[in-house]
Amino acid sequence: MSSKESLHGIDKIIKGCVAGNTKYQELLYKQFSGKMFAVCLRYAKDYTEAEDVLQEGFIKVFEKINQFKFKGSFEGWMRRVIVNTALDKYRKQNLLHTVDDMNEYSENFNYDEVISNITSKDILKLIQELSPKYKMVFVSYAIEGYSHKEISEMLGISIGTSKSNLSRARHILQIKINKYFKTDDKIKFFK
Repeated sequence: MSSKESLHGIDKIIKGCVAGNTKYQELLYKQFSGKMFAVCLRYAKDYTEAEDVLQEGFIKVFEKINQFKFKGSFEGWMRRVIVNTALDKYRKQNLLHTVDDMNEYSENFNYDEVISNITSKDILKLIQELSPKYKMVFVSYAIEGYSHKEISEMLGISIGTSKSNLSRARHILQIKINKYFKTDDKIKFFK
């Protein structure tokens, strides 16, 4: 299928969803659920929670799809709805708290060793082990590409807290990676 046909096809699916047609809703889900599930996994503590966020996110997508104005990327719009759903879930559970003090760690760095020995699946697993307040900021900034200003607005925290939580998340991930490799050398990662 050419990209022009693909764009035409997604427009038809979106219009079908706006009309409330379950056939088109199913098509939209099948087309985007894999990519959106990957987004959910970045924010969730485990697979089951990611599935819950995905389902809640798609419900919101179907409820708000009439707000999509066919300007810009539909996938980008949908991703924003899914991310906001994940963030809302954590906000409602009061899992975002003020930052705690944390010791500074060594900043030695062996990039080649890390890159050659760690997979993206390993990194995702380590990210999922972060506390929610650190994971939300880390994923939003480092993976999704949001600015600290956007993160502060989405999470209801200050820009300084966003920066601090990102820094602490990086340090925690450095420690986890060092433990993962069972090495005495301290690896500075996620700069």
